[in-house]
Amino acid sequence: MHHGLRPQPSARRQALTAFLLAAVLAVAGLAVGRAAPAQADSADAFATRCGMHFCLNGKEYYVAGANTYDVFTYGGSYGDTETQFMDKARIDAQFAHLQADKIDVLRLWMFSHENWHGFEKSKGVYDEQEFSEFDYIIQSAKAHNVRLVPVFENYWEAYGGIDTRLQWEGLSGGQPGRAAFFDKTRCPGCFTSYKNYLNYALNRVNHYSGVKYKDDPTIFAWDLMNEPRYQDQSAAENVNGTTLRAWVDEMGGYVKSIDSKHLLGVGLEGHGSAYGFGGDEGNPFVYVQQSPYLDYTSAHPYPTESWANLSIDRTKTLIRSWISDSHDKVGKPFFMGEFNVNGVDRSAWWGQLYPDFEAAGGDGSAFWWYEDSNVDGKFGVQSGAAELSVFRAHSDRMRAKSGLGGGTSSPSPSPSPSPSASAGPSSSPSPSASASSPAPGGSCSVHYGLSDWGSTFNGDVTVKNTGSSAVNGWQLVFAFPGAQQVTNMWNAVSTQSGKQVTASNPAGYNTVIPAGGSVNFGFSGSSTAGTNGVPTAFTLNGAACGTY
Repeated sequence: MHHGLRPQPSARRQALTAFLLAAVLAVAGLAVGRAAPAQADSADAFATRCGMHFCLNGKEYYVAGANTYDVFTYGGSYGDTETQFMDKARIDAQFAHLQADKIDVLRLWMFSHENWHGFEKSKGVYDEQEFSEFDYIIQSAKAHNVRLVPVFENYWEAYGGIDTRLQWEGLSGGQPGRAAFFDKTRCPGCFTSYKNYLNYALNRVNHYSGVKYKDDPTIFAWDLMNEPRYQDQSAAENVNGTTLRAWVDEMGGYVKSIDSKHLLGVGLEGHGSAYGFGGDEGNPFVYVQQSPYLDYTSAHPYPTESWANLSIDRTKTLIRSWISDSHDKVGKPFFMGEFNVNGVDRSAWWGQLYPDFEAAGGDGSAFWWYEDSNVDGKFGVQSGAAELSVFRAHSDRMRAKSGLGGGTSSPSPSPSPSPSASAGPSSSPSPSASASSPAPGGSCSVHYGLSDWGSTFNGDVTVKNTGSSAVNGWQLVFAFPGAQQVTNMWNAVSTQSGKQVTASNPAGYNTVIPAGGSVNFGFSGSSTAGTNGVPTAFTLNGAACGTY
């Protein structure tokens, strides 16, 4: 697979089916390890977003993870569902290894249109046996204290991907023709079939637990697609990403209309000429991931690929650029959803990249990929690999930053450095308090996201400046519907009088809302169960705002 004249970042996405047919193992089940107490206490809590970071139980949450390519194919893909179609012992053994190597989060495929372990082999027909196997994967993950990031579909051809959905609609796929998938005028049926799959998967009831996928905290987050792009349809689209952003908004909004509990990402690679990594491919990092329906950003660096050819230091700079843009321009956590190196000393590279990632305030990472047998000699990492000792130390430090038990290494350096002057609107110099400018009536719009757990809740607020001039210094005022009380606020300064809350810009950042731009802040609070709700009115510097 290729993007432009550069090879796709590995052969990892080529179908491994033929090899796997010969390589299916029946591995003796390993004993389930006991979770650390702090982790066990959090097992039933949903991961959330607190402004520019992940949170768990109202505290910042930093995760160290990996990917798998093939765990959903463990088993014969024939015969009795529970004893032949799936290989429970092999699944359990894999998760026991993941747990032993301190992998918090596992990104994995929940897509395939192939006959071998296909989720949707033909349009609108969802394979009960394959989803039953995914039910078991969720149960094994939970038993081994691993959270999951299932991916709904693949841009690339492995396991069928969107090429198959295009074929269902009488269209051809391939690169770059598969861009038609994201254009409703060219493929309205693609939108319908993808949404139908989302609806089925999110509402799927796990036949072991009786819990719907959308209600299971074992799911850390969802990715809309593996590495989507709208490439080479026009020079302008390559840079501005208009079509892909519209698709993300529609599909993200659809997911959130069904599942408001889980985090959602899009699964971008983070390519772009501005980053000196890959080209402009219709999927700009900032604009696409500013979608209000996405909770985090992602990127997939493969610095040692011939088309990238980055040194360790240039790779650090690249990753720091993504983290900075994610936090300061997009206002969301950064998840390095895939990465790895080959042809170099992997332990040495990991030993430099992970600590720098932590020092820059990176929120989560997932290396490509953790395998249970030698099927990928380029990027595959198996239990016992030397580089996993580097990873385990990274995981310990991320857990220590999160305040979770089980860490043995020293905590990593403090989170993200002060925003640079060029980082974006949120890093504009702070004006004096008297320099605040009014927001003309009708020139602001507010989105209030509520995560309600009864006696506690989180609010996530984005304030858009829809006017033609910047707002220098801001105060947003709103009233709670009941006896809610703010207990902690980030990216803004909070005062409260009765039901009324005033959120003001901090002293050193997030101070200016540029014309057409936005700021984001969040908070934790206490409440009486059943009394929470979304405030009905907001004013910015005394002027009424709309809502969205």
